[in-house]
Amino acid sequence: MTNLAVEKYNYKKLSKDFYLQGCLAAAKALIGKVLVRKKGNKLYSGIIVETEAYLGSRDEASHSYRGMTKRNEHMFAEGGRAYVYFTYGNHYCVNAVIGKQGIAHAVLIRAVEPLDGITYMMKNRGTENVYNLASGPGKLTQAMEIGGDLNGVDLLGDKLFIAEPEDQKKYKVARSKRIGITKNPDKLYRFYASGSRFVSGSKK
Repeated sequence: MTNLAVEKYNYKKLSKDFYLQGCLAAAKALIGKVLVRKKGNKLYSGIIVETEAYLGSRDEASHSYRGMTKRNEHMFAEGGRAYVYFTYGNHYCVNAVIGKQGIAHAVLIRAVEPLDGITYMMKNRGTENVYNLASGPGKLTQAMEIGGDLNGVDLLGDKLFIAEPEDQKKYKVARSKRIGITKNPDKLYRFYASGSRFVSGSKK
C-alpha cells in the first residue's frame, strides 16, 4: 500500500523506541508531536497539546490495574500500539501503549490543535469553532474519525500514527492532576502545552 500520508505531507513517524520509554516521559514528550489519521482519501492531523499517563498495576485509575480483560488486552502489548476504547456510552478515547509487553502502560491523548482536514473535522463535529474541534478526548476522536476499528492498530502503520512536527516548535509543558479521575486522583500525570487555547476546558 502506498504511504500517501507520509509521502504527501513528509511526516516522519516516531520510532518504535519512542514507545518503549517510561510512560511519564512519553506523556510529556508527546506534547508537540503530531497525531495523524488517514482514512480513505482523507487525512487528519493535529498537534498533541494534552496527554494523561496511566501506569498499569501501579495506578488504580488505569483500565489495566486489575489485570487483563477482553476490553483492555491491547494495553498489554509492547509499546507502539493504539488502545481505543468506548466510554460513557457515547464516545471513543485513543491511547498510545507505552513500554515493554505486559506492563500495560498507556498515554491518553486528550487534545490536539487541528492541522490537516479541518473542514472534515468541522463537519464531523458539527461546529466551525476551531478551538472546540478536538479539545477533549471524545471530541478529537469524533473529529478525526478514530473508532473501535483502530483498537490495537500498529502506530508504525499508516491508518493512525504519531509523527514529528515539521517546524519543531518548542512547547512549555505544564503538569497537573488528571481530569475527571476519582481513583488515585492526586498524581500529576496530566501534561499540557501551557497557554494553548486548544486544551480541554480552556477558555476559548
